[in-house]
Amino acid sequence: MSQTIAILTGASRGLGAALARALLAPGTQLVTLARRTDDELTALASAQGVKLEQISVDLADANAAAQVAERVCAALPRDAARYLLINNAGTVNPVANASGLTDPAAIGAAFALNVTSVMLLTARFLATTQGLAAKRQIVNISSGAGRQPTAGWAVYCATKAALDMYTRVVNAEHREHGVQAVSLAPGVVDTGMQETIRSSGVESFPGLARFQDLKTSGKLASPADVAQRILALTERDDFGQTEIDDIRNYA
Repeated sequence: MSQTIAILTGASRGLGAALARALLAPGTQLVTLARRTDDELTALASAQGVKLEQISVDLADANAAAQVAERVCAALPRDAARYLLINNAGTVNPVANASGLTDPAAIGAAFALNVTSVMLLTARFLATTQGLAAKRQIVNISSGAGRQPTAGWAVYCATKAALDMYTRVVNAEHREHGVQAVSLAPGVVDTGMQETIRSSGVESFPGLARFQDLKTSGKLASPADVAQRILALTERDDFGQTEIDDIRNYA
């Protein structure tokens, strides 16, 4: 019997890779969803005796996301003490002024990855774990961009705002049934997404200089540190009481 069964998306790099490693603990069974599998993670899980399943999937493909959500959740053991879903996968692209957002495929892919895949996986997670005598926790990795408009990030801001509101609806529907859902901003983390942001042109992203300075001045948080803090938050007795949250609120 596993004490915790965790499902994590976007586990192949950045914060997701750090979360995957932090979840490799005795009593935990981990399922990861990402475009690429991670051989190092497999070796670490084996060394620590943790059951790991890595699934390669592009969650920007809504049909693929729906299929993998059904497959993963249908196979979950039903005797764990805790079920933890971390919807971490996301993209900042396309970065452009609102007047330049004319590529429907790029916009659709961003919404599919940042919002639709979350809804599909969460729906199956909720249905599968319904009625179990277990703790059920959902962490949706959001962003301050969903709460504060940023020029050049119309799509990113819109998707993260949608994620915040979706989390509130999940709580409105399921909190009385023991579900704890939090939409959590992780702060500014030193990941590949930050590299993407810094490679933007100033004409499409006026805030470029600020993000370049965060890197050069060493003000970006490390993925490993943020991952540990996120998992520590899920262990707190008050987890879920603040549904729209920021990890920087916790020392």
